Amino acid sequence: MQIIDLTVPIGEATLSPPSVNLQLQLTSYHRGPGFWQASKVEMLLHTGSHVDFSKHTVEDGETAVDVTLDRVCGPALVVDLSHVGANHEISVADMEQHAQEVREGDIVLVRTDWTEKHWGNFPTYYMESPYCSAAAAQWLVDRGARAIGFDCFSEYCARLPDFTSEDFIIHKVILENGRILMQQMTNLSALPAGERVQFFAPFLKLDGAEGSPARFFAILE
Repeated sequence: MQIIDLTVPIGEATLSPPSVNLQLQLTSYHRGPGFWQASKVEMLLHTGSHVDFSKHTVEDGETAVDVTLDRVCGPALVVDLSHVGANHEISVADMEQHAQEVREGDIVLVRTDWTEKHWGNFPTYYMESPYCSAAAAQWLVDRGARAIGFDCFSEYCARLPDFTSEDFIIHKVILENGRILMQQMTNLSALPAGERVQFFAPFLKLDGAEGSPARFFAILE
C-alpha cells in the first residue's frame, strides 16, 4: 500500500487568493525552562489545500460541521488535462475528450499539474492559472460527480479584486447543486489517469465555517 499526499505545504510565505490577499501568520509562544511551544495561526480558510461548502455562496448553506466525510472520501477518478497551459479555460470539449469515464457518485480530480509547477510562485500561481468554465463544471455535475477537485486556481473571477458574489460561478454551479469543491490540490501526476483510486479529504470540523483546510491523500494498492 502506498499513500500519495495530494496536499500543498503552507507557511508564512503563503498567500491566500487575491480576492482577500491575506498572508498566513504563525505566532509561537514558549515557556521554560525546557522547550515548550504552542502556536496560533491566522489565515484565510481558503489558503492552500481546502474544501469548500455551500455556505461559501449561500447564506444558509452547509458548513463544515454539516458535511459528512463519506461525501469527500471514496473512489476517485483523475481527469488528465496535464497538457493544458497557463490561462487555459477548461471547457466542455475538454470534458468530452478526457472525462467520459466519469460516472454517478465519483469523486473527480481534475489534473492540470499547475500546482506542481507553480505553487509558492505568487501572484503567478493565481493570476495565470488554468481555470474552469461554468459549462464544464455543470458537465461534471450532470455526470453525477459528488465532489470535484482541482490542482489549479479554478475560478477565474476570484483572481479579480472587484468580483461580485454573482460572478463566483464555478463555486455556485458545484456547491449549489449539493456537491463539494476541493481546491489547491497537488501531485495528481502520481495517480493513474483513467483509473479509480481510494481518495480521502479529511477536513477540520469547524462550526459555521464555509471552508476548511484539508489533508488530501489517496491510497494505491
